[in-house]
Amino acid sequence: MRGRLVFLLPLAIVGALMLVFGKRLLDVGRGEDLRILPTVLLDTPVPDMALDAIPGRGRNPDGLTDEDLRGEVALVNIWGSWCVACLAEHPVLNEIAKSGVVPVQGIAWRDSPAASLGWLAKHGDPYARIGQDPKSRAAIAFGVTGAPETFVVDRQGVIRYKHTGPISPEAWERTIKPLVMELSK
Repeated sequence: MRGRLVFLLPLAIVGALMLVFGKRLLDVGRGEDLRILPTVLLDTPVPDMALDAIPGRGRNPDGLTDEDLRGEVALVNIWGSWCVACLAEHPVLNEIAKSGVVPVQGIAWRDSPAASLGWLAKHGDPYARIGQDPKSRAAIAFGVTGAPETFVVDRQGVIRYKHTGPISPEAWERTIKPLVMELSK
């Protein structure tokens, strides 16, 4: 009997894993985007925040507050100089900023001011405003699971969309830009 259990237990584990992975494949087959992580903050006001500016940046000496995210549609990008995926996304953010379609606001998450300034000097600075979040208070309030994450915020300061991971040119053109254009009407 014990010999049978030793043989059947691994088969049962493999079978359970096959069911889980099979369901995920069916989800992909139905066109579901598995990168989308829902947020309970959709259609709610941005969290209260008052983040300090990065000393020495020169622009927006007052940092970033929730009040800054009212009055116009904006992207709020959570990033860090330590974030490898942020490097992949950064050229897209630079292009978005150059286009003038929507301002890109930044939250420098768990970064030192010197590291953030070095990153921006090396890779470009697409941000209209940046607030420092060294203790993750804003990231926690936004429900961030990892960097980068980007939120589309409407004119009333309400979160309308969350993009998890780097924004690709395709994600910008197919999903985010059309939403920004609709919200800007």
